[in-house]
Amino acid sequence: MKQMVTALAVGLGAAAGPALAEEGGAASSGNSLRVGGYLRGWASFNLEDQPETPSNDKGKLSMLRGSALLDADARTGPVQWKGVLRVDREAKTSYLADLERLRATTGTQGGDSRSILDNYNAAEIRELWGEMKLGDRTTVRLGKQQIVWGESDFFHAMDLVHGYDLSWRLFFEGENEEWRKPLWMISTKIDVPEAKGQVHAYLRPGLDRCKDIGNTYDIRGGRWFFNPYRGYDLSAVTSKDCKHPEGDYKDITGGLRWSGEAGPVSYSFAYVRTFSADPVANSVFKPWKKDPKNAASGELFDLIHPTIDVVGATVSGYTPAIDSVLSAEMAYTIGQPYNVGTGPLTAPTRGAAAGLGLGGVKRKDTVTMMLRADKNLNFQELLGTSRPSFSSVQLFNTWIPGLDRSDDLVRLFAYGSPLSKHNPILTMFTVLNYRSDTINPSFAVGFDLKHGGGFFIPAVDFVLGDQWRAKVEADIFWNRDHASNGLFDPNPDVQLFGYFHKSSQLTFRLTRQF
Repeated sequence: MKQMVTALAVGLGAAAGPALAEEGGAASSGNSLRVGGYLRGWASFNLEDQPETPSNDKGKLSMLRGSALLDADARTGPVQWKGVLRVDREAKTSYLADLERLRATTGTQGGDSRSILDNYNAAEIRELWGEMKLGDRTTVRLGKQQIVWGESDFFHAMDLVHGYDLSWRLFFEGENEEWRKPLWMISTKIDVPEAKGQVHAYLRPGLDRCKDIGNTYDIRGGRWFFNPYRGYDLSAVTSKDCKHPEGDYKDITGGLRWSGEAGPVSYSFAYVRTFSADPVANSVFKPWKKDPKNAASGELFDLIHPTIDVVGATVSGYTPAIDSVLSAEMAYTIGQPYNVGTGPLTAPTRGAAAGLGLGGVKRKDTVTMMLRADKNLNFQELLGTSRPSFSSVQLFNTWIPGLDRSDDLVRLFAYGSPLSKHNPILTMFTVLNYRSDTINPSFAVGFDLKHGGGFFIPAVDFVLGDQWRAKVEADIFWNRDHASNGLFDPNPDVQLFGYFHKSSQLTFRLTRQF
């Protein structure tokens, strides 16, 4: 990887010289350099009193965050270069200080992070790649990059190449590229105009860091750990095992995708070998394939991301009868891992049954489906908008065809709630536009059709001249009054939106582009 970084850095530096001599414009040799980016700040406030802390948290500042991003595009002859660097820093609000003290109360202050700000502060190269054409049809890109395969917005069916960093804000940041974890890979696109399509393939050689694999959650007791675990640092009693035989981060992964057009319809087929996005627990009570690496020191389990194979398809097209674009997406996952053990943690011994999902791991084939309708609604006369309003309805479902009650699978470890064969989610959103798109209210809502609960996200985006952007947003959650009121509470009714109990937020965001 060091050689790759050096080569890309040298190329980017070579591009900068001639371009800077031309004050950032195109040089006589055809070389160029463009540098942009943003400065961005967030302030987020609790809209509810969160039950973990002794004081009333309603109205408290839960996040005060700043980010600086530098985005450089350059060209040296036939090669296009890209580099993105981002630095994130947070202030320790009084609410975060309360959670940090609570980690001491729960006896978990000895985890991975001494300061709770270690959850959120970061500085990293987000992208660093070079791309060039080989002939008239083939484009090759080498380096740290992002690949997007899929059609859905809120939940992901085929968009599985990358994990997501959900540690600092679990719900909801609109720009997915800011959440994805870029990976070192080589990707290739081959145009096939005779078939009105394109082949897209990638190979990830296993040069990434352990933390780049799978989704990252705020498990260190921070503001976005699931209720009731805020203030409980799970890393004090667990480890992340990136060298498990079922999921070694150095394993080679990759994918192949065909996308094309057939008359008015766009479609795609894809195969991906990747890592399971959400981790599962390899428990000391019933180890899976190997013992947890720190079992002797008293840790309960390792978090692992086993590899999975996924085949999927998408299709979309305009339907004049209802003046809408209809889309569908389906992904069949071979061997999705789940934890075993519903109900409370009893007094297990090694090999014995255990609740809270600490009774082992089983693989099950799953089917993830999405149906979507996009339509421009004419609200100009009714609401006074300046143009038609884009609206979308999406229905998701995760189906485990071979799931039996005797499998005793849980939806998420540390809860003990049983996994359902069907898990349908309905989402809807619309964007309104006023004053030539300078004031843009939006509304998003989602419902768990099986277990109850949902979310509502009203927001307003403001365009303030050429360089400033502002956004005000509320993230409001509800559930069927099913919540975990204590650590390791085995309430079987706590499902997806029960995890967000008392987590509603009001967020302000200000961006200065350059």
